[in-house]
Amino acid sequence: MRNKIIIIIVLLSTVFSLESFGQQDAQYTQYMYNTISVNPAYAGSRGVLSMAGLHRSQWVGLEGAPRTQTLSLHSPIGKKGKVGLGFSLINDQLGPTDETYFNIDFSYTVNTSEKGKLSFGLKAGGHLLDVCYSCLNEYSPGDVLLQTNIDNKFSPNIGVGIYYRNSESWYVGLSAPNLLETKHFDESSLSVAKERINLYLMGGVVFDMSDSVKFKPAILFKAVSGAPLQADLSANFLINDKLTLGAAYRWSAAFSGLVGLQLSDSFMIGFAYDRETTELGNTQFNDGSYEVFLRFELFSNRDKIISPRFF
Repeated sequence: MRNKIIIIIVLLSTVFSLESFGQQDAQYTQYMYNTISVNPAYAGSRGVLSMAGLHRSQWVGLEGAPRTQTLSLHSPIGKKGKVGLGFSLINDQLGPTDETYFNIDFSYTVNTSEKGKLSFGLKAGGHLLDVCYSCLNEYSPGDVLLQTNIDNKFSPNIGVGIYYRNSESWYVGLSAPNLLETKHFDESSLSVAKERINLYLMGGVVFDMSDSVKFKPAILFKAVSGAPLQADLSANFLINDKLTLGAAYRWSAAFSGLVGLQLSDSFMIGFAYDRETTELGNTQFNDGSYEVFLRFELFSNRDKIISPRFF
């Protein structure tokens, strides 16, 4: 039990400090299928009504470890499809904290060439924070900082993004999904948690290796004040427009394996497993991290769909 308490304290140190901190948003291995959660300009870019859900269990076996669920839907609006609308919901649990983000996404797309499209996006919504101090085993009984739980503390949120894609060949995006540096506690308190602006830079390219195999290397950079730059590198192969196999590396953090199956034109399922390369990955409490992804798309004109979109 003592070890578990120490582990929880370590986890909480990534969330709270005595003054301020650089908090990072929830991370995903299958970020290439979850783009709208971090970049509002992606809304409507798939050209159909797209609904997706993702569950991530991080550091399985570690008490109080992060668990994340996301749900999103987005679609182009109007005959020209220049306007995109979407909705995203994210729930992130870490130790005694439970955070819920809900956002409306808006995008507007302009044609830059015959194949090129540049989209501008806005994100607006809110954030709810719960902290169950009473769920902790107190090291110092009667600690005044742990006497009052936080229930549904609301904070507003706005974000921006740009996203460029060249047909189905390559893409690049830059976004800041949360521009408001909200403090969750009173500045007079000894414990202050502050949301920091997270910047995302992503890109990928698709190569036709043969008539039946496509190869897509992709990269995601995430930067936030007070934390190291995070880089996620991935390489996926799409075989016969049905099976996706790939691997990923989170710089100085983890190796990952990915697999996806396009069950039909409308339905896709994906799975990912991470293994830490840090000292945390060598502990008996950590069995790795798991992700499950589901996507359903509703086509209004099936004749337009030649093969499943890789991004």
